Amino acid sequence: MPKSLFLIACLFPVLLLAQDASSILPQNNTVKDTATQTDLIDIATKLFHIKTKKIREQRDKKIYFSLLPISSSVPGGSGRALITSTTAAAYLGPRKTTNISSATFTPYWNFNGRFGLPLRTSVWLPNNTWTIQGDTRFLYYPQYTWGLGSSRAYDEHILVNYKYVRFYQSALKKITPYFFAGLGYHLDYHLNIKSDDSTVNLKQYTGYAYGTGSNSFSSGVSFNFLYDTRNNSINPLPGSYANVVYRVNPTLLGSNDSWHSLYVDIRKYFSLNPAQHNQQNVLALWSYMWTVFDSKTPYLDLPAIGWDPYDRSGRGIDQSRYRGKSLFYLEGEYRRDITDNGLLGFVVFANINTVSGSGTLFNNWHPAAGTGLRIKFNKGSNTNIGIDYAFSKGYSSIIFNLGEAF
Repeated sequence: MPKSLFLIACLFPVLLLAQDASSILPQNNTVKDTATQTDLIDIATKLFHIKTKKIREQRDKKIYFSLLPISSSVPGGSGRALITSTTAAAYLGPRKTTNISSATFTPYWNFNGRFGLPLRTSVWLPNNTWTIQGDTRFLYYPQYTWGLGSSRAYDEHILVNYKYVRFYQSALKKITPYFFAGLGYHLDYHLNIKSDDSTVNLKQYTGYAYGTGSNSFSSGVSFNFLYDTRNNSINPLPGSYANVVYRVNPTLLGSNDSWHSLYVDIRKYFSLNPAQHNQQNVLALWSYMWTVFDSKTPYLDLPAIGWDPYDRSGRGIDQSRYRGKSLFYLEGEYRRDITDNGLLGFVVFANINTVSGSGTLFNNWHPAAGTGLRIKFNKGSNTNIGIDYAFSKGYSSIIFNLGEAF
């Protein structure tokens, strides 16, 4: 990767920090008025004549639940799976000075023995003094792989079976308003790694020696820096977000081999109609750079499309389609309400990525695009049901989510 581009990626969060936060998000301490909005809970209440108490002022610690049971296809040719996404959100402190905390549990299971138990948590302590981020997963995860880079055609993949345990936890303390710094611990354990075809050797297919045996284990600490003027990560309001994670995985902590990585994530949300706070009309931009610095990084821990921390990148591209020692990603999305009451909305998006591996980074670009419908599920936490159709060369998918992609 060119040193100048790498330096720009590292300094981008510093440039964001130099801005006046009050001009980025002047309404950050204002509680959004939801009295004129409608969600699916309101419709169900009227449809089934559910008696409710008189509308009261929203309490600081009220918990908002959203549930989405669906049947959907999963990567890796394993057919359809039953997926249930549950999001719980709550304010753990005063609403005017505390971001909303959330926990998302998305278990899935199909009749071919594939299952997953992923849990993501984002906790904001009162007055945003600390933020604690967690990502825990237990997965049986057969998935296609195409080796390093992008030289192989889509139908040249092989299916790799493995079990996967992830445990990520980080705690960041507020240094100044909107800026946090802290430490984290990261564990990735891939076991029983093998090709679905006994005649195919994963090491020979990929030409990569590390993490292509039967198991790989990575254990390390991270140094984390966060700048976040949003107050709701489920459906971000206009603002800015920058996250830098430098991870060190020494053999001292149990890793098979020592390796280091850097992840730099930048997001910006522009309100195109700031005078109407209850109408969504937003342009959202997202970019990240993910790179490893060592030749011994396990194959399944290398940067790959769709394996960002939230598994939301590359809509319209099969997960793991592109993998390499470095990955650069860009996405833009336009979000707009269809109805005045906020019940229905739509999005239009496009993304592009490039990886190193079979060639040089920035040599080959891989675009995708799509559109989607938004249905307001819970106006208290501003949670939408997202139904997206996305496509790229030789591939398309329909994606269901609770909350926005980024």
